Amino acid sequence: MMDGWARAGRLLALSLLLGLAACAQAPVRPPPVAGVQSWSGRLALQVEDARAQSFAAGFELTGDAQAGEMKLTNPLGGILAVLAWAPGTATLRAGSDTRQFASVDALAAHVTGTPIPVAALFDWLRGVHTPVPGWEADLSQLAQGRLRARRNEPLPTADLRLAFDH
Repeated sequence: MMDGWARAGRLLALSLLLGLAACAQAPVRPPPVAGVQSWSGRLALQVEDARAQSFAAGFELTGDAQAGEMKLTNPLGGILAVLAWAPGTATLRAGSDTRQFASVDALAAHVTGTPIPVAALFDWLRGVHTPVPGWEADLSQLAQGRLRARRNEPLPTADLRLAFDH
């Protein structure tokens, strides 16, 4: 488990990244590839620990739980980080820094500070209600471009919200 200093350092680094990325040029979006699932929009994650941490960013997500890529962007479209994964490996690129992880689940837990059920998340994005112990997924607003998933157990609770571009 991460101690308070490490968590504070990660939040400070994220804040600095947000500030620096505000000056970055907006990325050019490639055209969609036939047969590849993709989503874009905004996401927000709130972790209800002692510091009530929250994170919000734009996102562009392609692929599935086995192999894919997610770009996180600031409100001006500057790239904050790029997460990429394939079987047996996952990479986080933020600025000039690159970190390797054994899996997409380990990568997601590092980036968000809490475990995220990545395989189930891709099911939820496709409208498939895959149960995950401790998590409640609300797919009732999916047709309106919204998805919400809440982890009640184990503590701390986490609330993930996605709003999709149309």
